[in-house]
Amino acid sequence: MDGRCLCGAVRWTVESEPTSVYHCHCSMCRRWTGGAFATLVWFRKESVLWGGSRPKVFRSSPIARRSHCGICGSPIHLAYDDGDEIAFAAGSLEHPETLSPTHHYGIESRLGWADVGLALPGQSTREASTTC
Repeated sequence: MDGRCLCGAVRWTVESEPTSVYHCHCSMCRRWTGGAFATLVWFRKESVLWGGSRPKVFRSSPIARRSHCGICGSPIHLAYDDGDEIAFAAGSLEHPETLSPTHHYGIESRLGWADVGLALPGQSTREASTTC
């Protein structure tokens, strides 16, 4: 799978299938994407190959980092410090239509009007309130 930011400066390729795809409704993901929720596509970190410019990484919580393009600002990825996976914003994929989310995460923060995937199961946030 391939992905890129809006301007194309940050590019990536993943040489494996996703380990998980879901909609996250936590407030951090909402603020990161500027939308009602984030659809996250998780992969093993070692399967990611970066191309073009590297994204700008920032600490978004005591246990995680997120990134965005330093030119156009597109959200790129989320990664927990102690994890071996990386989550890309689904909108950065070249072909997000090939994936289907399996559940909702952070449902305690779900906005009432965010009515996508209503039949999907949901779970509450497990981590501290500063993470998704």
